[in-house]
Amino acid sequence: MASTFDAPDRYDAGAIMGGLYGEGIIGLAGAFDPSLADRLYAEIMAIFTEVKDVPGGALPRGPARWYVEIQPERLSDFPAIASHPWFVAVCEAVLGQEYRIIEVGFDIPFPGAADQPWHRDFAEPEATTAGRRLNSLAFNITTIDTRPDHGPFEIAPGTQWDTFEGCPMGMFPPADLWSRYEARAAKRLPQRGDISARSALTVHRGTANRSAEPRPVLVIGVDAPDATNGAHHDLQATPAYLASLPPVVRGHLPARVVDALTPVVQNHVIDGLLAPAY
Repeated sequence: MASTFDAPDRYDAGAIMGGLYGEGIIGLAGAFDPSLADRLYAEIMAIFTEVKDVPGGALPRGPARWYVEIQPERLSDFPAIASHPWFVAVCEAVLGQEYRIIEVGFDIPFPGAADQPWHRDFAEPEATTAGRRLNSLAFNITTIDTRPDHGPFEIAPGTQWDTFEGCPMGMFPPADLWSRYEARAAKRLPQRGDISARSALTVHRGTANRSAEPRPVLVIGVDAPDATNGAHHDLQATPAYLASLPPVVRGHLPARVVDALTPVVQNHVIDGLLAPAY
């Protein structure tokens, strides 16, 4: 079970927005008991084994690195995560009270995963380029105590506002800009029980996993009402599961209602992530 938390108003909206509009990433250490991360690890690895040979079930994100989208009810602790006061406070501060959870998945860099090219997760929307506003967030929860040799996530703070002219998919800056990101690069070494939130537009990359262990990370994508990222995902839930959720979760989960869960078939192969970094 997750630990007991303070009320949402403990978390200051100004500090949340300052972090996400400034560096582009914030976190809360010790948000959950480490046992939650242990359960996530077991469930994620079991699901990966189940879908890795299903067409579209696991998509490559570089050598020895995979991304899998899943249904929230496959994770026993999803309600505890999505109802955590910090999670709720961050979503409301940046995305407004009508935020929508539109993606649940996990990324696994296995031993041998290489440095990814610097990238953002999708092209900047007009809300950001013209409106100077963030309308989506990505939350990450590690399932292991991350060490430098695990291939930690690396981010270039403040680069969510960078504009790339004519780059592939609006995601991959040209190599002559990489020195900017390398100069700003900050590796993140989260521990079991920690949670982070970031703008998916902040330039980042996965680094080489030189350990003998996989590093599974849970990913939860959240949109403001005007964002359109949900169109790229197939969030599913059964009626019984939706009925079991607390209102603070159910009211923000626009899942496709199904009688029985089916594997999420992903179609979004990102070719730029399959190329080696240089």
